[in-house]
Amino acid sequence: MGRVFVAGSINMDVVAIADRHPRVGETVAGRQVLYFPGGKGANQAVAASRLGVRTTLIGRLGKDSFGAELRTFLGDQGIDLGSIRDTPEAHTGTAIITVAEADNTIVVIPGSNALIGEDDVATVPLEKGDVAVSQFEIPLPTIAAFFRRARGAGAVTMLNPAPAQTFSGELLALVDILVLNETELGFLAGTELSDGDDAERIIGVARQLRAREDQTICVTLGKRGVIALAGREEVTVPGRAVKAVDTTGAGDCFVGALAAQLAEGAPLRSALAFANAAASISVQRMGAGPSMPTAAEVAAVL
Repeated sequence: MGRVFVAGSINMDVVAIADRHPRVGETVAGRQVLYFPGGKGANQAVAASRLGVRTTLIGRLGKDSFGAELRTFLGDQGIDLGSIRDTPEAHTGTAIITVAEADNTIVVIPGSNALIGEDDVATVPLEKGDVAVSQFEIPLPTIAAFFRRARGAGAVTMLNPAPAQTFSGELLALVDILVLNETELGFLAGTELSDGDDAERIIGVARQLRAREDQTICVTLGKRGVIALAGREEVTVPGRAVKAVDTTGAGDCFVGALAAQLAEGAPLRSALAFANAAASISVQRMGAGPSMPTAAEVAAVL
């Protein structure tokens, strides 16, 4: 069985809960403030580890109270923390999140995440059968170095290009599996996609973006499910109807679960269905990292 290696961000999520989101220039009364472990990298690592797959997180923390709390939390999830470095010159990454009406707005302050460099990924012991995962909350040259090392070792590379930003064709070519939502797909492809677009249009845009014919692009559509373009095959996984409480971290749950399934040797179609079910569980709970389900919980809904 392979392992999951995640090079990515670690944040403390400061969550304000309100009845509605404020308009620009407006102040609204909040009902509660909560603190949750988060960051896309940490969330994805927690999701994979809770599903029983050996998981290593590569990243940085500030030497502050948030950093100490996050290190403890991640260790309690069974994640290998040997590749996490303390960074005295920067504060721990922080996300300010407002949750209202089951939707969220997020402002991320990178802190120590912005200092994750190529030397942080230079000695990662990747092997064939492993899955190397990253996202866009750490420097892009670091991701490229991580993926070059992974491909050299025969590992599968998985990129979640969020928050969306333009990036080079060289980096895209290093990606075996690209996981993104329809908004991110439209941004990267230079076209506009909406909730009403059908599968044929989404697949067409994914085909335009793809760097190689053997590259897999998975497009998450929230309650509408998942569409994937894998070689010449098109895979559709229907959505799951649940009552969402907090969508923060749902995409990260999907990515971590997909990586875990692929590391265990699952075929893509069943791995996508499993990851979709895992994400549907996470949105029914508050917080990002703490909302990730176990393998038994996912099996129960499948």
